[in-house]
Amino acid sequence: MNRKDFIKIISGGAAMASIQPLYNWSKSLHEEDEKLPVLFIGHGSPMNAIEDNEFSKRWQQMGKEIPTPKAVVVVSAHWLTKGTMVTAMPNPKTIHDFGGFPQALFDVQYPAPGSPELATEIQKLITNPAVELDHDWGLDHGTWSVVKHMYPDADIPVLQLSIDYYKPAAYHYELAKQLLSLRKKGVLIIGSGNMVHNLRMVAWDKLIDPEYGFDWALEMNDVFKNKISNGFHKELIQYEKLHKAATLAIPTPDHYYPLLYILALQTDNDKVEFFNDKAVGGSLTMTSVRIG
Repeated sequence: MNRKDFIKIISGGAAMASIQPLYNWSKSLHEEDEKLPVLFIGHGSPMNAIEDNEFSKRWQQMGKEIPTPKAVVVVSAHWLTKGTMVTAMPNPKTIHDFGGFPQALFDVQYPAPGSPELATEIQKLITNPAVELDHDWGLDHGTWSVVKHMYPDADIPVLQLSIDYYKPAAYHYELAKQLLSLRKKGVLIIGSGNMVHNLRMVAWDKLIDPEYGFDWALEMNDVFKNKISNGFHKELIQYEKLHKAATLAIPTPDHYYPLLYILALQTDNDKVEFFNDKAVGGSLTMTSVRIG
């Protein structure tokens, strides 16, 4: 064997080795008889990450109710980008993207692995737009504050898909449709935000009052639930026209867009279930949705 042929063989072997993890992951993501549900979770205050309250207890219960996923992909209201990105590092860092909270919250680490292989798979699935593989972000509190309750052992790969904040609502809905096949491949997709989310109008003196909501917030929450229950996705995409209180409930769409990703993944015969359906501080709702 001459030197040139030897180099060809070695190079070929190296190439095969580099794609082997992706091949193994893709092979494990075979279609199953049942598809996983999708979740929109109202994550609320970062303190829910370390508090044992009715919201975090329901997240714990949800983690036990649904089949254990092979991986979790979260669309968090707290990762806003220009363009669409997916975390592709093997070990995403825990991001403490907040201020003014107790040290105990900053001490939290959620060391779930990532999955560069699944990130590449997602990059292939989403053909429009092009998805960029990200190696800098990690898991922000919109993700780990919820997932740490669902999967406390941190032994399931967790990825984040960013929100292109320069694009309109319909864009996000259409993009999300391209992820549908993952539901039948053992991947749990979560949107993390809040339906009604107006921090400027929070009644801070009412935070401990159970289910305290302004009339407009409760009315808007009912509108959301009605439209979701009846599958009126077009109206939910055009949320500004939903109700006179829409601009109060959604002064900025960052916490609303994750809901559209989940609605886009609904299929025929999927059941819709609401949970944590309560208002907090007047102008926030924790209302969450399980589809499927």
